[in-house]
Amino acid sequence: MCGIYGYFDQAGKAISTATLDAMARSIRHRGPDDHGRHEASSAAIGNCRLSIIDLESGHQPFLSDDGKIALVQNGEIYNYIELAQELRAQGVHLRTTSDTEVLLKLYEIEGPAFLHRLNGMFAIAVLNAKDGSLWLARDRIGVKPLYVWQDGSRLVFASEIKALLLAGAPRELDPVALHHMLTFNYVPPPLTAFRGIRHLLPGHTLHFSREGLRESCWWSLAAQQAEHRTEEAWIDEFRDLLKDSVRIRMRADVPYGAFLSGGLDSSSVVAEMAALSAEPVRTFCIGFQDPRFDESPFAAEVAAKFATQHTMQRVEADLVGTWARAVYHCDQPHGDASFMPMLWLSELAVKHVKTVLTGDGGDEMFGGYTKYAEFFRSHPIQGDEQDAFRRAYHHHISVLDEGQKRRLYTQSFADRVQGVDSFSISEQHFQRAEPMDHLNQALYLDAMLLLPGNNLVKPDRMPMAVSLEARDPFLDPRLMEFAFKMPGELKVKEGQTRYLYKKAVEPVLGRELTHRRKQMFTVPIGEWFKNELRGFTEQILLGPRTAARGIFDPVAVKNLIESHASGQANFTRELRALIVAELWHRIFIDSALDHLPTPAELGIASPSISHA
Repeated sequence: MCGIYGYFDQAGKAISTATLDAMARSIRHRGPDDHGRHEASSAAIGNCRLSIIDLESGHQPFLSDDGKIALVQNGEIYNYIELAQELRAQGVHLRTTSDTEVLLKLYEIEGPAFLHRLNGMFAIAVLNAKDGSLWLARDRIGVKPLYVWQDGSRLVFASEIKALLLAGAPRELDPVALHHMLTFNYVPPPLTAFRGIRHLLPGHTLHFSREGLRESCWWSLAAQQAEHRTEEAWIDEFRDLLKDSVRIRMRADVPYGAFLSGGLDSSSVVAEMAALSAEPVRTFCIGFQDPRFDESPFAAEVAAKFATQHTMQRVEADLVGTWARAVYHCDQPHGDASFMPMLWLSELAVKHVKTVLTGDGGDEMFGGYTKYAEFFRSHPIQGDEQDAFRRAYHHHISVLDEGQKRRLYTQSFADRVQGVDSFSISEQHFQRAEPMDHLNQALYLDAMLLLPGNNLVKPDRMPMAVSLEARDPFLDPRLMEFAFKMPGELKVKEGQTRYLYKKAVEPVLGRELTHRRKQMFTVPIGEWFKNELRGFTEQILLGPRTAARGIFDPVAVKNLIESHASGQANFTRELRALIVAELWHRIFIDSALDHLPTPAELGIASPSISHA
C-alpha cells in the first residue's frame, strides 16, 4: 500500500527535483515508511511506501537487471506467493519476497498481458527506457486511485490530485463535473472536479510515448455472461470463493484486523477470518449516542460470537473540522457523510494494526442496498422496456434531477452547462450491460460509477489519511465475475435483498444477524442541519464568498435551508452536496494551499461543533 507519482515528457523537458519532492510530500500519508524515486532525463516515477509485505527489502522502485525498466505500484497483489513460485519454477531469480518484484518480472516476461494473472488492488507505473514509454495500469474495479494530467508533451500521474496540482495542473473547476456531482453525489469517473485532470478508469491502461497516448481496456465486468445452476451449486461456490478471498487477504507481515459494523458484509468477513486464524481477530467499531445510527451493539454481538479482540469507541469529535479534513484527503467533493465516521474508525484502528479487511463491495455485487428492492417493487418492468427502466433507475439514484439543478443555478452558471444531461453518464454504462437482466444492469451501473466514484474512495482515502491499509474480499476478481454470472432473481427475491448470499451465510452467522434490517454507516447530519449546524449551513451557503462564485442562486438556496429546517421537506442530501461543493472550492480553488487548512483559512467563524 503506497502512493505513487511521476511524469514522462515527450519533448525531453524535465520536472525539477524540488517539484518532484513536493509531489512526494503531498502524498506521504499514503506511505510514511519509505520513499524511492527513479529519474531519467525527462521522466521519473516515485513511491511513498506503507510497508506491509517484505518490510526489509520491498523498497521501490524495482529496477530490471539492466536498469532500463523501473516499476512502482500502489496496492497489494494477494496471489503474489503463487506467482513467485511459478516464476522460480521457470528459473527466474527473485531477490526479495516483495509482491512488487513479482510484478516487474512478470512485466519483463509477458508485457501488459500479465495483468490478467493478478488478484489484487493496484495502480502500477512502468518507466521503460527500452521503448521510451510510460505505462500505467489500474486494477479491475478501481480500488486504488490513479489520476493523470496532460500538459502538451508531458503526462503527469499520481495517486492523489493534490500532487498533480503541485506539478502545475490548474486549480480550475470543471463545471460539467460539478453538474454531474450534484446528480450522483460524487464526480463520476473519468471526470474529476478539476478541468483537465482525469481519473484513469478501472480495468484500463495508458501507454504514453513519443508516438502519443493510447488508452486500453484490459478487463470488463460487462463481459460476464449469465449462467444457470441450482441454488445449492451457487451457494457452495460462493462459500468457497469468499473463504479463499479472505484467506489471501490475511497475508501480511504486520498486525492486521477488520472493520466490524455488525452488518452482513463485515460480519461475513470476520466470520471467515475467525475460522482461518489461530489467534483472536482484531476488530474495530465506533459508536454514537443516537441509536438510529449506532451499530455498535450489533458489532459487539458479532465480536462475541466469533471471539474477536474487539475495540469499540464512542466518538466525540469536531464535525466541521472532520468534514473539511475528509474533503482535503478526497481532493474532490463527495456528498456522502459516511466519509467522516470512516475517518474516525480509521483513526481508532491504526493505533493497533496496519491493515484491515472490510465488507466493501458486497452490496454492489450481490444486491444489498434496500434501494434495489424499493425500486423494483415500485417500478415493475414490463417486457423489454430498456429506456424507461434506465431513466427510472437513474432518477431513483439521483440527488438532484436536471430541472432541480437548474432551479438552483444562477443564469450564468446554467449557461455554462447548457445541454449537459447527467443521464448520458448512466446511459453509456447501461448500454454495455444491455445483455444482463434489469437488476444486474442496475448493479453494473453502481459497480462502474458508485464504487470507483465514491464507495471505494472512502475506504482508500480515509484509512490512507492516517496510513492504514484497507482490503476488500468481496472485490476479489473471482467473486466479482461470479456475482455477475448469477441471475438477478437470486440476489433480490420477493423484496429480500442478498437472497442467495444470505442463505449461504446464515448457517454461520445465525438467522438474527443474517436478516436484521440494514443500517447505513453514517451520522445524523440532516437533524444537525436543523439545529446544531443551522448557523454553519447558512454561513457556508449564504455568505458573500459563496455568492461571489456565481454558481448557486442565494434565494433558491435559502429556500432549501428554510424548508429543511422547518420540516416541510427533507433536503439532507441536497444540502450535503452544496456544502461539500463550497468546502472543496475553499480548500482547492481559492488558494494554493499545500496543507490541510484551518477553519480560519476556510473562512469558518464557528468551527467548534461537536457530536456525540
